[in-house]
Formats: sequence, C-alpha cells, structure tokens
Amino acid sequence: MGLLCLTISASIAFAADDAEDAAAKPDVPSIYLDLRTTYATIPAGTLGLGFGNTSLSAAFEALAARRGATLPNGLPAAKSIAVDLPLTVDVSERVSLYGGVSGSTTDIGGGWSTFDITSWNIGVQADLYQQSGGKIPTITLQTTLTQSVPNEPGMTNSFNNVLEFDYALDEDETRGWLAGVQYTHTGIASSFAVIRPNTILYAGGYYQWPSNWKFTGRLGMQSFGGAQIAGRTLAESFTQPILRFDLDRMDDNDNRLFGITAQIAWMPKPSYQLTLRTPLYAVRN
Repeated sequence: MGLLCLTISASIAFAADDAEDAAAKPDVPSIYLDLRTTYATIPAGTLGLGFGNTSLSAAFEALAARRGATLPNGLPAAKSIAVDLPLTVDVSERVSLYGGVSGSTTDIGGGWSTFDITSWNIGVQADLYQQSGGKIPTITLQTTLTQSVPNEPGMTNSFNNVLEFDYALDEDETRGWLAGVQYTHTGIASSFAVIRPNTILYAGGYYQWPSNWKFTGRLGMQSFGGAQIAGRTLAESFTQPILRFDLDRMDDNDNRLFGITAQIAWMPKPSYQLTLRTPLYAVRN
C-alpha cells in the first residue's frame, strides 16, 4: 500500500510537470499481463540469483529455509521453470505499476516437482528524471516486493531495488549507454536462518534498428553475502561476473511485443537462464 501511495503521488507530480503535453497523451493507460517464462540451471550450493529474477530466487530461498535441515550436503544442483504473471499498468510515460503471482517447478535430481504458485509480487517503476535531448541521462528507479507462499516458517520477503542511468546518443533514443545497480535484501520468517544481501553493479548499451528490433547488453559484477541455516552454510558468498543479453521486438510507440533474455551468471560455477517475454495487452497505446 505504501508503494501505491508513493506512486500515485509521483504520478501526480510528473503529470503536473508535463501539463503542456497532456492533450497529446492517451486518456487510458496501457494495461497488459507481462507474461514471462524462465528456464534456469542452478549450480549446487547457491540460489536462483541474477538480474531481476526475484520470483525464481524466492522459490529457492523458501526451499532452502524449509528443507535446510534435511540437506546435509547443502543445496543440490537444480533446474527450474518459473512463470511470472504480473498485471502491469503504465500510468503514464514515466510511471508503471505491477503486481501478480509466480509459479515454478523444480528438478533437484529426482524428477520435476508439481507446478505450484510459489510467490506473489507488487512493484513500481518510475523515471525520476528524463533526458529529453539534454545532457543528463534518464534516471529510473524500480522497486519490487516479493513474498514466497505459503505463509509458514521459512517464508521469505525480498525487496529488489534497481537504479539505472540511460544516456541516449540520439534524439529518438534508439541507441545509448546504460549503467546501474541492483540491490536485493531478503528476510526469512525463521530465527535460525539468514540470507545476506545480493548486489549487482553493471554497465551496457542498446541499439534499436528501424525495423523496431532492439538489442540490449549488460555486463556486471554480482556480489552475494551467502546463506546460513542453523549455523550451517547452505550457499557460499561470492563476487563473480554476470552477463545478460536482451532482444526485443517493439512497435512504433515502443511497446514491447516479444522479448527473449539470455543470462550467464558465475556463482562461481556458471548458471544459465533463458526468459521468454510475451506481453498480453488489454489496452495498448
């Protein structure tokens, strides 16, 4: 509720700044189900970490907290499929609200588990400043709260915050440079388990062709503080590289029609992740 109140206040402030252009903006916001399907391989002894994958991480964090005492050799290597279903509303060109549920199925060596709803999330993304042809880059803040389900001992709450700087090299913003930081803090409803914060510092760039295909690349360093339960180490701390590539098909108004993301994160063994993004629009502007 606090996020919603802050976002409403921010959208009112942004609307006041853009009053001169109000006539050119649509009266109805874009509304869509931002369907994302992710397949990931996760090495033994670590969690589902990386860029923005809080639902995948929540599933493994809850697994670690609930089953830590029965895993004498720590977390095993795993494969996972996660589906995110956040309903997204683009309140304005600067502010988006989203919230929904996520489900996953996991294979830790004995076959795939039953597909279950494993978390819900709510969040906001806002442009704190827009470049608009100037010299100062666009500054975007994204905050997401993710809670694992069911609500029982071992439940986790994750706050994922991304601050990104986007410096466009042309007026149409079809090419430019990126830099940012992602910080994730996780709390566990258990007095004998702890998951320390995860931080990613990254830089990259993007290019959009006249055909509206857009490529984005990010290279960064991920630093994870580790996870312990009942005095035992379930996931070691590490500081290792992370690489992400995005290929998106946009329309003439920069609405995403289709996207595919490939990620490699060393933990320190490599973890591979592939995400298909297929938005389902109810209203598109």
